This record gives sequence, structure tokens and C-alpha cells, in this order.
Amino acid sequence: MKALRVHQYGGPEVLKLEDIPEPKAGPGQVVVRVKAVGVNPVDVSIRNGAYSKILTPPYTPGSDAAGLVEAVGDGVKHVKPGDRVFITGTTSPSFTGAAAEFALSRANQVHPLPDALSFSQGAAIYIPYGTAYRSLIQRARGQAGETVLVHGASGGVGVAATQIARAHGFKVIGTGGTDKGRELIRKQGAHHVLDHKAAGYLDQLMALTDGRGVDIILEMASHLNLGKDLTVLAKFGRIVVIGCRGPIEINPREAMMRDAAILGMHLGNPTESEAASIWAGLGAGFADGTLNPVIGQEMALKDAAKAQVQVMEQSAYGKIVLIP
Repeated sequence: MKALRVHQYGGPEVLKLEDIPEPKAGPGQVVVRVKAVGVNPVDVSIRNGAYSKILTPPYTPGSDAAGLVEAVGDGVKHVKPGDRVFITGTTSPSFTGAAAEFALSRANQVHPLPDALSFSQGAAIYIPYGTAYRSLIQRARGQAGETVLVHGASGGVGVAATQIARAHGFKVIGTGGTDKGRELIRKQGAHHVLDHKAAGYLDQLMALTDGRGVDIILEMASHLNLGKDLTVLAKFGRIVVIGCRGPIEINPREAMMRDAAILGMHLGNPTESEAASIWAGLGAGFADGTLNPVIGQEMALKDAAKAQVQVMEQSAYGKIVLIP
């Protein structure tokens, strides 16, 4: 089968499309014929070596995808060959990540894809919606009626966070860096939309909250914004660090004065019961159309290097997916 392979850490040029053996389904495993693969900033971080303690070359990148069940191993009952599914991870990134014609996953990583969603939308579920739900509901312990700032709301995670926040009764303020991105945020239901490239946009935010600040900030670029975020938090506010590309200096007194919390989030950390809760919480939203992934661009698997460059740009718009 065709698969993307990374044999050494480095820039996008290390991504190679190669032929490798097709995976086989063992007990409790499922092989999926991949129709679409999600591209995420974490794929770039892994490729650059930021997670070298977790994953070392050679490996096939990608952890979220959608497609058709090709084969199931002993003990798998909830899906069968031919079923439309999306996956939330693979069993062995060193061999069979999602960026390939076939992917191997554990049975509990394979979920029925609602009929209303395309394969490309299915490939936009795991990291974007899992991250958004984990951040807002499980880490920040957000409550209906609170105000949340989605700081960078036009990308895959930002769109998911905006939709989830609206569905759970939050007041939502979203930011975007382009006119196109800000219009997308409005369409997802944000109550207010700000330009995070404009001078004074945080003053606008404070005016929108009558000087109180926001209860929760979901931060996609903490290496740029964390220090400023602390100054616009309400008392007892929480910042969830979702994205980071380097260190930043902050003034801890801003957190002290507010009894504020800075919370990290990594989608590999939920317990088994927490993970089950995430997918139970999201499932109904996908089924009834409340949650609806936005696809910004579809690209061929051979164009993965270009896709990984684009996913890191600040003018994000929806989800980028690869088509094998």
C-alpha cells in the first residue's frame, strides 16, 4: 500500500510517499481503508522531533482519519467490513499511522461515522473535536453561562470549540486573523468576533465583558498570547494551553491577583473513562447536526508536505485533509 513515511526528523521534505505492507487485523483490532486523513499542527511538531520521547522514526504520520472497515479481528463486534467509520488514533504509529491507504486501530479507536458526515468531515473529528471538548469541558470544567474566548477560532480546533461552546450554553468570543476566517467564526455561532491582528482588540474584549474579563480562554498560540491572556481573565478564570511553538515570559502576579489557573492539555492523556466520556459527549452532536466539521481544503496524499506547511499558518480556515 502507499503510505507517508518519515525516516528522520526535519522539515516537510522528510515526508516520503512509499510502498509498505498492508496491516493485518489481530484480535481486538480493525483495519480501515482510508478515504481521508486529517492534518494537524501536532503532526508538524512530531516531525520536527518535539515528541521524540514518544515517537521515533521511521513512522507513518497521522492519527485521525475516516474510511471503510476493511477487516476486523477476533472479538470485534461493533463494526463490520464495509461500515463507514472514523478513527481516533492508530495502534502503531511506527508502522501504520493514518496517512496511508490502510490504517490499523484498536477496536475502541474505531467509531461509526454518522451518515450526514462525509469522509473528509470524519477525518476532522478526532484531534479538533476531541481537543476542544477535553479543553473546555474536562480541563477548564466550563459551565453554561460562562464567557469563553476562543483565541484563534478559524482553524479546525477553533471551529470545533466554537460549536461545542455554543451547544453547551456559553457566551462565545472568537478571534481570527483574516476577513474570511472571521466570517467563518460568525457562521459557527460566536456571539462576538475580533481581529487578533488589530491593535487594541483586547480592549474591545474587555468592553464586551463590561470590564470583567472572560472566564475561560482556549489558547491556540500560547507562545504569543499567554502573557496578554492573563490580563483579560476574570477572577477565578482558566486558560487552557492548546497550542505552543516555544517559550514565553509571563507575569505570575496577573494569575495571583485573579486566582487564575493555567492548564495544559494533551489529547494523549485522558484516562479510558475520560476518553469514553469525550466520544459519548460528542456523538450526539454529530448525530443531530449540532456539530458539523468545516473542511477548508482537500489535498492529495502526495502533497502532504505542502499541507503541513499550510496547517501552521496563522490564517487557518477550517480543516485540511489528505485524500489517499
